[in-house]
Amino acid sequence: MTVALTHLAGKTVAVFGLARSGLATVRAAVEGGARVIAWDDRDPARASAAAIGAACSAFADWPWAELECLVLAPGIPLTHPKPHPVVAAARAAGVAIVCDIELLWREAAGRSRFVAITGTNGKSTTTALIGHVLAEAGLAVEVGGNIGRAALDLAAPAEGRVYVLEMSSYQLDLTERFRPDVAVWLNLTPDHLDRHGDMAGYRRAKERIFANMMPGDTAVIGVDEPVMADVAAAQRCRAGAAVETVTVVPGTDATWRVDGNAGLLRDGRPVAELSDLPTLRGAHNRQNAATAFATGRALGLAPETIHEAMRSFPGLAHRMEIVARRGRVVFVNDSKATNADAAAKALATFDPIYWIAGGLAKSGGIEDLAPFFPRIAKAYLVGAAADAFSATLAGRVPHVIAGDLQTAVTMAAEDAALDGSAESAVLLSPACASFDQFADFEARGEAFRRAVAGLDEQVREEAVP
Repeated sequence: MTVALTHLAGKTVAVFGLARSGLATVRAAVEGGARVIAWDDRDPARASAAAIGAACSAFADWPWAELECLVLAPGIPLTHPKPHPVVAAARAAGVAIVCDIELLWREAAGRSRFVAITGTNGKSTTTALIGHVLAEAGLAVEVGGNIGRAALDLAAPAEGRVYVLEMSSYQLDLTERFRPDVAVWLNLTPDHLDRHGDMAGYRRAKERIFANMMPGDTAVIGVDEPVMADVAAAQRCRAGAAVETVTVVPGTDATWRVDGNAGLLRDGRPVAELSDLPTLRGAHNRQNAATAFATGRALGLAPETIHEAMRSFPGLAHRMEIVARRGRVVFVNDSKATNADAAAKALATFDPIYWIAGGLAKSGGIEDLAPFFPRIAKAYLVGAAADAFSATLAGRVPHVIAGDLQTAVTMAAEDAALDGSAESAVLLSPACASFDQFADFEARGEAFRRAVAGLDEQVREEAVP
């Protein structure tokens, strides 16, 4: 599918950066009747763009006075550490610099609704969850952006269609008139400071999600961190969208609050029970669920419809994904946890844990995870980080160097099966990159899934006389 950008018909558009979203933009602009000029340093990318109708030339040769806009790949520096030369050239020529989501909004505004989700952490799960809830409610939903498909590879605008888009700070920096009907901002912690200069610059980029919102729109803001409470207060001072806040922190005042028993309250009144959502465990997922609930209500869905849809949410692959149950043992694929901070969320969710960890270690190792060590019944260490992790765990957590993932799964499953707890978890949450043994975290997660599936086959083989 491609969104034909008919509002660009007869105009000249430049596209710089021809990865997934760049090629989708070329295709959408050409199908809409635009003339497209494009560039990427990679020969295969230029060949792909030329095959779908772009004229490829270096930006120094572009007819800048004729350009309607420059569509910049999000990975190209806009401001820091310094603007890319193509950015300086566009500014000198007075050419607007935008992203593909901006163009989708310009094409669809007035016909389709938009839900935009941003935040340092949790935005992919929340985006997928909101998309699932709206689809289960019978709406025509398209989910994309920074998660999954490029915005211009989604279905064409139509009356009643809802675009649910994950948006990074890089993409938000490239918006101009974009106005979502519901904008969600989950949290703000240090990240991408090389791209935005400092936390103030990072916050300014994120705040662009609210820039064009008007009365009748809704801003949903997580306020678990003090900086986010300040964000919400700043938005309330604007003559724009209605502001609804979400918290899971006890004692914090918010429109939507999750209490200690996972009950969801709106303005202090019980609305729904969130403890029965199998794929949304842990405090961080309670915030995601409450945010999705607030979004669904803003779009007119009934509370019971939202709750039932959440119960069937399958979760995201490789993010605390329950891949199997064997008796009282649950097997959890959290391969996306490539550093200690990410692994902490899973370690805070399950107890007792038979923890599979290791790979290519990040700076700082796992010492910061010490508060969760009492929850770990045993650890099974794999990959290049095994020796270093063993040194950290020595005398604190029973562990063994398993070496490889298949061995670790087998050992952990055998030990967990002997645990008398009501539920124990064999948890792959590596706190490491995957590149010592796997191409990426997805490949590692798939290997875990296969190893778990193979346990039953192993049992059958051992049962043969």
